[in-house]
Amino acid sequence: MTNRAIGTYLLLAGFIAGIGLWQAKPVRGASKTPSETSPAHWSQQAAASYLDSREIWWQQWPRAQKDHGTLCISCHTNVPYAMARPALRQQSSEMAAPEKIMMDSVEKRVSHWSEMIPFYSDAVHGPGKTAEAHATEAVLNAIILASYDVRLGRLRPITRTAFDNAWALQEPTGENAGGWKWQNFHLGPWEASESAYQGAALLMMEVANAPDRYARELAVRIHTDQLRSYLRRQYATQPLMSQLYILWASPKVSGLLTKAERKALLQTIQSLQRDDGGWRLYSLDKKPRLDNSPEPEGSDGVATALVVLALEESGTSHRDKTLQRGVAWLEQHQQKDGDWLATSLNKQRDPQTDVGRFMSDAATAYAVLALEKAHSSTGN
Repeated sequence: MTNRAIGTYLLLAGFIAGIGLWQAKPVRGASKTPSETSPAHWSQQAAASYLDSREIWWQQWPRAQKDHGTLCISCHTNVPYAMARPALRQQSSEMAAPEKIMMDSVEKRVSHWSEMIPFYSDAVHGPGKTAEAHATEAVLNAIILASYDVRLGRLRPITRTAFDNAWALQEPTGENAGGWKWQNFHLGPWEASESAYQGAALLMMEVANAPDRYARELAVRIHTDQLRSYLRRQYATQPLMSQLYILWASPKVSGLLTKAERKALLQTIQSLQRDDGGWRLYSLDKKPRLDNSPEPEGSDGVATALVVLALEESGTSHRDKTLQRGVAWLEQHQQKDGDWLATSLNKQRDPQTDVGRFMSDAATAYAVLALEKAHSSTGN
């Protein structure tokens, strides 16, 4: 894509986002009991405007610019955006302008994979970073493209290529056999030791959901059998946040959770629900703060949305009180600009800055997925 084309898309996207913010209705802030709320008590339009505006900022950020006129794929902003944005198109099937730019960049990097420079390198960022970046990107590219193909109802050749790129980098032996190397800067939850597990679980989900019976192909089953073994082998050592992805995937992928593990996980989730109905990210992925600052207090959007989404996708009844209270928390905590707040696990950041909004980007996308699922389950 040329610089001129990118500029045109960005101007158009900014205009669309501005209209969305102007038209969005204020979000209800009054406290309600779960029985009095419904998934209609939030603004899809405001959420779309927020997510688009953040994607536009990411595409303009100098640090996101990569070779061949492409863009970095971020676990906190791009991947959740790709998974959630199609659900907010209302009656239109056309991509929003920033969504189109993101997809063009991903497809370009996949189609010219052998020419692309990994996002990080050994020379600049330390030993092993080139391989980590290459494997991480391969997995994320496949997740993004596959999530779109599910809605299309067909598996495109570019998505097959993305899967092939990922399978080629799957670890063949060792402790992490069946998984992937992952970008590790000791920054939870996206760039830490546990992040590889989350990425592998998401990829397994997308393979299971992929159209055209992709998961049943013999060559694919060899890889997914290795991946399932990895996910099973590593499950017990993972923080609760990573285990939630397995709960999310378990109905679609057999053998990921035993009945005893599922029961124990659901009991833990219930025990950690706060009085206000939400969950706290630090209780899902507890780790020392890099700057020794106090750990964040209160329920937050990432934790609550991920728990609600995992419960919904795992088949929990919409009448379940734990789930109802979680949905109610999400309905009542959308901000006026369309987002759900969340803060860094790693250090004190100003949540009003662009970098400080990274966790809110993920929170907003997961909240959209959770509330859209709740809406479809209840018919409200």
